[in-house]
Amino acid sequence: MRIVTRSVAYLAAFLASLMLAIQPAAAQSVLRDAETEALLHDMATPLIAAAGLEPGNVDVILLNDSSINAFVAGGQAIYIHSGLLNAATDVTEVQGVIAHELGHITGGHIIRFDEGMKTATGITILSLLLGVAAAAAGGGDAAMGILAAGQQAAMGKFLAFTRVQESSADAAGASFLSRAGISGRGSLTFFKKLQAEEYRHGYSQDEDAGFSRTHPLTGDRIAALEEIYQRDPAWNNPPDAALQARFERVRAKLYGYLAPADLTLAAYPPGQNSVPARYARAYAYHKDARVDKALAEADALIITAPRDPYFLELRGQILLESGRPQEALATLREANRLTGNQPLIATLFGHALIATENPANYPEAQQVLKAAVARDRENPFAWYQLGVIYSNEGDMPRARLASAEQQAMEGDWRNALGSSQTAMIGLPEGSPDWIRAQDIAFQARGELERTKKRN
Repeated sequence: MRIVTRSVAYLAAFLASLMLAIQPAAAQSVLRDAETEALLHDMATPLIAAAGLEPGNVDVILLNDSSINAFVAGGQAIYIHSGLLNAATDVTEVQGVIAHELGHITGGHIIRFDEGMKTATGITILSLLLGVAAAAAGGGDAAMGILAAGQQAAMGKFLAFTRVQESSADAAGASFLSRAGISGRGSLTFFKKLQAEEYRHGYSQDEDAGFSRTHPLTGDRIAALEEIYQRDPAWNNPPDAALQARFERVRAKLYGYLAPADLTLAAYPPGQNSVPARYARAYAYHKDARVDKALAEADALIITAPRDPYFLELRGQILLESGRPQEALATLREANRLTGNQPLIATLFGHALIATENPANYPEAQQVLKAAVARDRENPFAWYQLGVIYSNEGDMPRARLASAEQQAMEGDWRNALGSSQTAMIGLPEGSPDWIRAQDIAFQARGELERTKKRN
């Protein structure tokens, strides 16, 4: 019995390692910024169309993770790490990554993951049964040898399956870039950056090491893609100049927001007066509570483009988060108007209106926040702010419904169930709000039941 127990544990550990290898980290947080999301959308749209998909159905989501990575995890969603944007210097480098991930989506690779797992687990279960037979015959060492060999064979089979998928995604991505008229130069440049990172971290490029890799050898991928890209009519096409300028802005903005202030000021020192440099310094100064310097950088940006909504948003954010919400209202109201109530900017504006603690501003806050959640329901902070407004008005059923929306998005299913049930008591039965509360309650019960069964 002891050998069987250890064998089962061995199998469970192996399967767990496979699952961890292909699942994104749950702790990763999504970074949301109106300008960045607009840029990613515009970068991806021609590639999504080239892949035969509907641009409105594919999401490109930015994660707060300093590693250089991107992945798909079911559905039509591409996740890009902030570290990847920081490592790229050309917009076509990121477009090459997006094209590759679209290759995974169109190839149904996440759905087909079970194919690779089925073969791998079949080998492992067979080795488990053989190991048990050997143990029953008195050969404990032989049993463990069979199990170890079975694990190695299973892992090799699974990794070979993933390497085929990666090669397929490379080829598909190259075709999408070509159809969109985007040069593959950026894609090759980025692969070479990845190869340099592998050398720096000591990852082997030997053929023998390929057995233990989820991806083909980077050198082999570069060689295969070079041949494809250099024959492509789009090879000599330059990057879209407007997209490149926007990319440089966003890259600097994210660096200023995420990196320590001293590193930002070293990378973009005073005296560099480009838009990206001022953007990065504004965030660095703001994080350092150097409000006057942050505002000076924001004001310098606004002078270059008085109607740029993202420069206005930056100035309003600095004022709001520095405890000066009343001063923030004019620029945030204009930013909201210029973007046609873009949900994230509308949420910031609504927050500023509430933060003035002036009841005269609450009706406008309710209006802009309701518009924000109508266009983007996946915005927990907007729901929280809307709940504050409903609570101040004494509309507790809708305040609880707003809380339920927020709690559901945050995975707080127990409180989401309680809030939605309380909301239903006070809402007119059969009304749209009552039906929405009922939907959240059903979803919360289902999630809680699944959690109970897993435990």
